[in-house]
Amino acid sequence: MTAPWRLLVVSTPVGALGSGGGGGVELTLEGLVAGLIGRGHRLTVLAAEGSRLSRACASARLWTVAGVDQPSWQHQGRDAPVQIPAAGLLPALWRQVQAHQGEFDAVLNLAYDWLPFWLTPLLPTPLFHLVSMGSVATVMDEVIEAVASSDQRRLAFHTRAQAGDFRLPAPPLVVGNGFDLSAYSFQARPAAEPLLGWAGRIAPEKGLEDAAAVAARLGERLLVWGVREDPAYAAAVEASVPPGTIDWRGFLPTQALQAELGRCRLLLNTPKWNEAFGNVVVEAMACGVPVVAYARGGPGELIVPGVTGLLVPADDVEALTLAARGSAALERSACRRWVERHASREAFAERIETWIRDGLRPA
Repeated sequence: MTAPWRLLVVSTPVGALGSGGGGGVELTLEGLVAGLIGRGHRLTVLAAEGSRLSRACASARLWTVAGVDQPSWQHQGRDAPVQIPAAGLLPALWRQVQAHQGEFDAVLNLAYDWLPFWLTPLLPTPLFHLVSMGSVATVMDEVIEAVASSDQRRLAFHTRAQAGDFRLPAPPLVVGNGFDLSAYSFQARPAAEPLLGWAGRIAPEKGLEDAAAVAARLGERLLVWGVREDPAYAAAVEASVPPGTIDWRGFLPTQALQAELGRCRLLLNTPKWNEAFGNVVVEAMACGVPVVAYARGGPGELIVPGVTGLLVPADDVEALTLAARGSAALERSACRRWVERHASREAFAERIETWIRDGLRPA
């Protein structure tokens, strides 16, 4: 099938676009949609009621539906069953897909949920999945691996570390992620005050307590950006360090975030789980900020040790502290150069287009 295509992109059933509730999926969707529009495709985005598209995606058509947010899989046990709340947003989204799929050449799912993967062989229009997390639940592993066994061309992953969580019959397709680099200003020098940064959903699996402990040991202020998904957890982290260690900055849109983030001398990245990619790692490096991170999941493939940051053993706060203390030799311009070579929106869109083109060919 020749381009340009009519593509339906289905967003996460957790939060409206622009709210921050969808986590990294929101940033991925923006880069993907804007990049594919730039390559001449016609995009429609299906998302939760209250969603809004960025200026870069303004030429896409936006459809919204109402419903109760789907429970996030990362907050459930490995043996948890599939749960769909009454008046759920997830089935509402996919009822729309079923009603309108004939108007499109392909459907691209960004949600990490059982229902869309299960629907893959039942939908007449080709359905593709950009898998947004690693293994978190047995039932999700099974349904993703079932799609792979049927036609692995329908799956793409952000990193090899993420894809390695699943039993796949062939090597995975890894597409990374993509960013509008014009939205990130390179800051050659950090602020005069030594500032550490941390960004992400404020939830236990993100490991904020370790970054706070490092900041306390170094006597430096830690700027924290993100949605307080778990207020009790946030309060416990704040109580664990001296007053004034954490400076809560809230969830900020890209323009405001990058201006503040660029002032930091380092970003700390402390996931307690196998992070699929690590958007904030790339955002920091786009601003010229090196990253000290746990060698776990996606960030381990994004950081060039000794060049754009440092990697330490997972959950080793002492090693994290030593790396943060000894990072002065890292060159900020090297961080920006890496992002320009590997994580631009244009390069990401080209990889996505190649994936879809290959998947639309007869098996």
